[in-house]
Amino acid sequence: QVQLVESGGGLVQAGGSLRLSCAASGRTFSSYNMGWFRQRPGKERERVVAISWSGITTYYADSVKGRFTISRDNAKNTVYLQMNSLKSEDTAIYYCTAAPGRTNNYVYWGQGTQVTVSS
Repeated sequence: QVQLVESGGGLVQAGGSLRLSCAASGRTFSSYNMGWFRQRPGKERERVVAISWSGITTYYADSVKGRFTISRDNAKNTVYLQMNSLKSEDTAIYYCTAAPGRTNNYVYWGQGTQVTVSS
């Protein structure tokens, strides 16, 4: 069992930056693929970014490429999402998620953190 706790959300002006953090419990964090999903108002939840257990492989949705960066610190059991050049359409609840067994089966979810970008 893994518990995920996100932090770092808030209100920011368009063009600004935020960094989200996700702290994970458990001793097997380094074996989990991690991801950030978001749910925008009136939209389905979508995968935004992901990072492999080793940190070597990353995924970015086209809508955030060049603006968002995912990273992880296995020694701190933490994954980060650096968001730059934020746009109003980035407004969403952002969820941290974990996939055990080095798969992309995201079974553990955080409670979500709200990001609001004002234009």
